[in-house]
Amino acid sequence: MANAQSPRRAPRTPAQAALYWSAVIGVWGLIFLVAFFAVFAVDLPDTSKLYDVKRQPSISYLDRSGALVAVRGSQYAPPVDLDKLPPYVPKAFIAIEDRWFYWHIGFNPWGIIRSTLYNVTHHGGPLRGGSTITQQLARNLFLTANQTYRRKAQELILAVWLEAKFSKKEILSLYLNRVYFGAGAYGIEAAAQRYFNKPASQLTIGESALLAGMMKGPSRYSPVSATDRAARRATIVLDEMVRTRAITPEQRAEAFKTPVRVNPVLANQRAQYFTDWVDDQVRALVGEPTEDLVVETTLDLPIQTAAEQSLRRGVEAGKAQGVGQGALVAIDGEGRIRAYVGGSSYADSQFDRATMAQRQAGSSFKPFVYLTAMEQGRTPATPVVDEPLKIGTWEPKNYTGRFLGPMSLQTALAQSINTVAARLANEVGTGNVAATARRLGITSHIQLDPSMALGAVEVSPMEMAQAYAPFSNGGFLAKGYGIERIRTASGKVLYDHGVDKGARRAVIGSPALQYMNQMMRQVITSGTGTKARVAGFDIAGKTGTTSDYRDAWFVGYTGGFVTAVWVGRDDNTPMKKVTGGGAPAGIWHDFMTAALPRLKTQPIPGGTLAPPPVEAPAPSDPIGDLLSGDGPKTEAPAEKPAEEIPY
Repeated sequence: MANAQSPRRAPRTPAQAALYWSAVIGVWGLIFLVAFFAVFAVDLPDTSKLYDVKRQPSISYLDRSGALVAVRGSQYAPPVDLDKLPPYVPKAFIAIEDRWFYWHIGFNPWGIIRSTLYNVTHHGGPLRGGSTITQQLARNLFLTANQTYRRKAQELILAVWLEAKFSKKEILSLYLNRVYFGAGAYGIEAAAQRYFNKPASQLTIGESALLAGMMKGPSRYSPVSATDRAARRATIVLDEMVRTRAITPEQRAEAFKTPVRVNPVLANQRAQYFTDWVDDQVRALVGEPTEDLVVETTLDLPIQTAAEQSLRRGVEAGKAQGVGQGALVAIDGEGRIRAYVGGSSYADSQFDRATMAQRQAGSSFKPFVYLTAMEQGRTPATPVVDEPLKIGTWEPKNYTGRFLGPMSLQTALAQSINTVAARLANEVGTGNVAATARRLGITSHIQLDPSMALGAVEVSPMEMAQAYAPFSNGGFLAKGYGIERIRTASGKVLYDHGVDKGARRAVIGSPALQYMNQMMRQVITSGTGTKARVAGFDIAGKTGTTSDYRDAWFVGYTGGFVTAVWVGRDDNTPMKKVTGGGAPAGIWHDFMTAALPRLKTQPIPGGTLAPPPVEAPAPSDPIGDLLSGDGPKTEAPAEKPAEEIPY
């Protein structure tokens, strides 16, 4: 009997086929999801401490008027309420980072597909993101920045969890308050303060676009270090905001007309040497910080800016003569440091020459010799003779090889005659000269060989500035300092320089003080420092040039304000006949011309005693500070609102 033929299965209808394959795909999808979570969720981070912020406390440094100088450590601000921000602020971030934010469940499949295709075709480089705002938040809150497939998978899992737990508004608020904006600023409020010196509630459309553009790379698109790139990126953000109807084309056009001004202090990285210097002192004064601190400093940012610009220009102009570096310290009559520059470029070298470099003072040390002599009874009119001299085996020479014969002490100092200074130090005693220098503020070791009279003593610009301060303030010690007060962010004062400061200590008496000011004025009017003259101001000071032109100095002052300038080379090799009356005096003049109009300076205190008989200026002595000729005539500075400078 023939076998009965099996009935043939009827073909599936399209609906049945769709249902079947949907079930198959669903089962395999479920298997994939189970396996996915089993593999990648096994070591997910703890999400219970979502709102905890673990970081090192920040230290904010303010100048004497309260302007922000720098922030060291991470800067967080209190969370900002999304409802208090202008509507275009969050919309800027959504437009450029995640335009489908309000419609996805934590991830964008099309974005993942695009980034996957890119990563497959571009081997060896970092993985491209395609991350939504929620994924970025998950990464910032819980994960590291390592760009691996495992980390990306965990990011996706956590993003879905965030979407299930929080509303879109809460996610966006968390994102804006925790995302990193570079330069130590976390969150939109800290970024607004850091870059624009204003609260986030006052951000303009252009400023919002600039901050949103930084999300692609805070360093690469920083308005501080990459201004042009940041501006181009902000333009793209504005275009996307118009495209998503976050703003109108008219608002975009208005944004282009409204200048975006980045905080100039941060944009130009002012006072980095000074911040390094005081940063070390904060921990010595109050210990390692356990909460955010605010340090009120003595610095004056406009004057600091002038100092940095003047030093940079002066070093650049002196490169043809071998000038490699420089330093400048300016202090007032109380010792407050108003400007502090440790080099011509902090980006190129962080070595601080203002306090860490020890360089020979040259003839800028001679005022301590002359002051000792004044205190022992001599006067500016005391006659001396420039003639050959031998002290033991040492025979100091004048640069010209000639000797000028009889002159007064005032002329000898103004023209920086080496033989006179050497003889004077030998007569009054090099030990007494060293004691005078230490009394005024020199803290480095002072050797007592006869050559110390010509500045064979290694000092820092900070020491020289504070040691000249008594000449400017009526004879009182003025040790340089940079910190006025340290307090917590909540206002608790941890240190106050003014507490238990004690009475000022007089270190120069009369008539020695008047004699010295009289002689050092002559250095400016007809001596080696004529290039430092600033018309309309009572100026005194001293040039300094060392053997072989390795170091050149100018230290000068007016009533209650002193500035020390040094130039040289870090490897201590000679420059090409650079003298104290040249590049340093030029830098000093450039800086003081800008700084003095901000200061209500008065004449150097102490008055002027009767001058000695007028003598014709002697020829210059380059090793003892060459006479560099009259400086350019300058007009008296225009009257501006001034600031009182105490002695």
